[in-house]
Amino acid sequence: MSGRVWLKGGTVVDGTGEPSFTGDVWLQGDRIVAVYPERERDARADARAWMDDRPRTHDCRGKVIAPGFIDVHTHDDAAVLNTPDMLPKISQGVTTVVAGNCGISLAPVVTPRPPAPLSLLGDRQYRYTTLRDYAAAVDAARPAINVAALLGHTALRIKHVADLDRPANAEERAAMAADMREAMDAGALGLSSGVFYREAYAADVPELVAVARVAAERGGVYATHIRDELKGILEAMMEAAGTARQAGLPLVLSHHKCAGAANWGRTLQTLPLVDRLAGQQELAMDVYPYTAGSTVLREDLVDGVIDILITRSEPHPEAAGRYLRDIAAGWGVGEYEACVRLKPGNACYFQMREDDVRRVIAHPLSMIGSDGLPNDERPHPRLWGAFPRVLAQYWREKGVLSLSQAVHKMTGMSARRFRMGDRGVLAEGKAADVVVFDPDRIRDTATFEDPMRVSEGVEAVWVNGVLGYTEADGVLPERGGRFVRRQPA
Repeated sequence: MSGRVWLKGGTVVDGTGEPSFTGDVWLQGDRIVAVYPERERDARADARAWMDDRPRTHDCRGKVIAPGFIDVHTHDDAAVLNTPDMLPKISQGVTTVVAGNCGISLAPVVTPRPPAPLSLLGDRQYRYTTLRDYAAAVDAARPAINVAALLGHTALRIKHVADLDRPANAEERAAMAADMREAMDAGALGLSSGVFYREAYAADVPELVAVARVAAERGGVYATHIRDELKGILEAMMEAAGTARQAGLPLVLSHHKCAGAANWGRTLQTLPLVDRLAGQQELAMDVYPYTAGSTVLREDLVDGVIDILITRSEPHPEAAGRYLRDIAAGWGVGEYEACVRLKPGNACYFQMREDDVRRVIAHPLSMIGSDGLPNDERPHPRLWGAFPRVLAQYWREKGVLSLSQAVHKMTGMSARRFRMGDRGVLAEGKAADVVVFDPDRIRDTATFEDPMRVSEGVEAVWVNGVLGYTEADGVLPERGGRFVRRQPA
């Protein structure tokens, strides 16, 4: 047989959370065909036969062989079409991204000028009337990585609700549910919402349940940017949990954090609530490994305490890369007024404290998601560095996670929670999404001052069996990504 790839003698971290072992991983086509400990190699007739076939061999001694990382929280919906080499993600070892988060998705909106927060994805790609159309565009682009998708509730509102300052009426709920049904039939993972944003803030629980129930009927999940991550965070978590429970589907709390100086330390309250809710329903959360978030410019987030770094301003593009307080001082105005002048645009908000971030990362129900914004002129460094940062900071340097735990939070747990059953684990018959990295060197290099820098230590990445990236050569010409559809739990 031909076309086999032999990943030989590495530390195999299989994505299940189980301890690692020294062993081999074999790939053929788009599948993993064997995983076994090195001590079994000589006794395996299949391995001997494959070796005689002169496979492409990669010596992985001293390196880690892991499932390709799954970025469960992205806004890469348009990026995978506009820049299909996807260097910021594949260079981290990411082989699959989940698009359509926070209620924001390209489908099913058609507009040349999307309002915030849809503008986070850019303004040139809103032309897909159905998720099926978007999936076809992904497959035609053949990006370097796989793309799975949630359907955004805010996108549905903008398409169907006449007045965004009120809940949807019965007719509008039915129209949103019909689009949700089409999306699920086309392979969507489920529904996302972003009731934090003004365009969706007026949505009530009956509106959300009406749409989420359609996702539930077809085995989907509900991922939500909750209504309040500041003072009202506990109430907002309860609302999200109640919505998922009424609709009958699993809940994912997006980028769980305690934001704002007055909220620091409150993970000591929120995480016990997560545990209590998880005893009543299927629940998980994602987290990024930074103390700053990034979103659209909002004057209500200007508190005079936290630092705010402008990453994009439509009326003042020269402001990108500068802090709001410096801009305000230069203009002779307060930070609030400066923020209003800079809109529309985006910013990084240094809202969190490190001990809270550490607790969420360590929690057994948390997965890793970057939440990067590829449309920013100067994006948050998480776009380029989130996954290596977890390994460098929270495994190797701080010891918050074991290596197996860290990889599990990026792979097997993510695939299970988001219903991508043939990914996230190194096992026979699974998709050949694999990363080989140097455990001593892997680290993020992107910073807030220089945010678009490739991470170090990610030596090779296969996507559906295609070698798509090496540290030595960068993104390779053959791209192996595809649209990934929901699979039964």
